[in-house]
Amino acid sequence: MSGRRDPEGRRRSIVDAACRLIAEVGVGGLTHRLVAARAGVPLGATTYYFKTLDDLGEAALEYAAQASVESLDAWAQALRASTDVPKTLAVLTVDYLADRPRALVETELYLAAAHRPELRPLAHIWFDGLVEILGVHATPEAARAATIFIDGALLYALTHDQPLDAVALATSLDALLNPPG
Repeated sequence: MSGRRDPEGRRRSIVDAACRLIAEVGVGGLTHRLVAARAGVPLGATTYYFKTLDDLGEAALEYAAQASVESLDAWAQALRASTDVPKTLAVLTVDYLADRPRALVETELYLAAAHRPELRPLAHIWFDGLVEILGVHATPEAARAATIFIDGALLYALTHDQPLDAVALATSLDALLNPPG
């Protein structure tokens, strides 16, 4: 079915293309022309569905935030089945980074939300969701500390271009999730 007969499909295609481009060029590098080329649609289609680049970027970041909900569901399931939560959490974190484009888009969402308060609810989806998931396995304070640590570890890995050490992560997460006391 062509985009003309499937306007919602065309819109999804444009948003998906914008999301993939954000991983490559960042939110600041996004243009209607780049998105149209990546989506395989005429330039006018991108401006028809998204009058401004802010609208287009926001739609792409919303798409990424919703994808993070699916990731959180998978993490919750893996952690429920785990007999070693810190180790499983470390492996999940390392595996998450294996999809570098997704990690970059979600990091771009955090950065965009720092400048645009209307995007903050989208940026909070991952953080709040992970705190909630970890709250089943630790105190609220420990869940929050572990989530902050994971966010920092992800930024470290993305900016240092080296994989995270799962054993070191597990050791740190164990200390955060199971403090002596």
